[in-house]
Amino acid sequence: MDYKSAGVDIEAGYRSVELIKSHVARTMRPEVLGGIGGFSGAFSLKGYAGMEDPVLLSGTDGVGTKLKLAFAMDKHDTVGIDCVAMCVNDIACAGGEPLFFLDYIACGKNIPERIALLVDGVAKGCEQSGAALIGGETAEMPGFYPEDEYDLAGFAVGIADRKDMITGEELKPQDVLIGIASSGVHSNGFSLVRKVFAEEGDLFRVWDGFDRPLGEILLEPTKIYVKALRTVKDAGVKIHACSHITGGGFYENVPRMLKEGTRAVIHKDSYPVPEIFSLLAKKGEIEERVMYNTFNMGLGMIIAVAKEDLEKTMEAVRQSGEQAYVVGEIVSGDKGVTLC
Repeated sequence: MDYKSAGVDIEAGYRSVELIKSHVARTMRPEVLGGIGGFSGAFSLKGYAGMEDPVLLSGTDGVGTKLKLAFAMDKHDTVGIDCVAMCVNDIACAGGEPLFFLDYIACGKNIPERIALLVDGVAKGCEQSGAALIGGETAEMPGFYPEDEYDLAGFAVGIADRKDMITGEELKPQDVLIGIASSGVHSNGFSLVRKVFAEEGDLFRVWDGFDRPLGEILLEPTKIYVKALRTVKDAGVKIHACSHITGGGFYENVPRMLKEGTRAVIHKDSYPVPEIFSLLAKKGEIEERVMYNTFNMGLGMIIAVAKEDLEKTMEAVRQSGEQAYVVGEIVSGDKGVTLC
């Protein structure tokens, strides 16, 4: 008896490493020390010595049950982007620059070509955010995961000068709320999504009003907002508060950007809600409040800026290639959000 007969193929692991090397190489930054294959990843902070008060920021997350759609569609090249996005967007939301990323893949059977697709997606997410992919782990776990399934999670570290962090403390009434468009459902709420579209063939069907199968629309990777927020900062705008709209939708995430005595008012008709959310609500008979309490409803990031910085901010977001909308304002009141 050997390890392979127990379900763990060491040779497949070696093959996976060879296949992912080129993807990892695409993400390298000058600060990365050493190469792939070491026991840890190393990143030099010498270039940040000029910061007054450097602060490390971190984020960790996974893709969640959206992976079930990737299994069903046999499409594995985009969920790596989701994994990176969920981590680096949180860092950017705090005013940080993502520095490096590590991934963790656990699978029932190591299929090197599929692992390579997953890491290719991770590398694309790292390229979009400017983070280096400096390490990771692929764990083959027979008997724990089915052979055709896997889990994907990650961890990112970023940096910010403390004076540049977005904390919400500068938030004040009459600040303007700007929403930056999402690419779709992103990576939250998929347990409900899968319940709504549970019938055989739902994911492969081209529904009325759409031009491709539903599964492809739902697998559209999460937007990465690092460039957009950096462009706003480079335009000389101080972002007073920021909210990454993830699990819990508006009702959970918007209050996290507020300080006591401030309330966010968001106008639901101030931007176009993508049709995928209308289809979800209609087919699942989901109440409107539940939709806004579960999904991003078309806005992946919401930022608050001073009224006098509105036009400069809108132009900066457009220059970054993203679509921005004026969606509301900050008022005095109990900490929370009003959708009207």
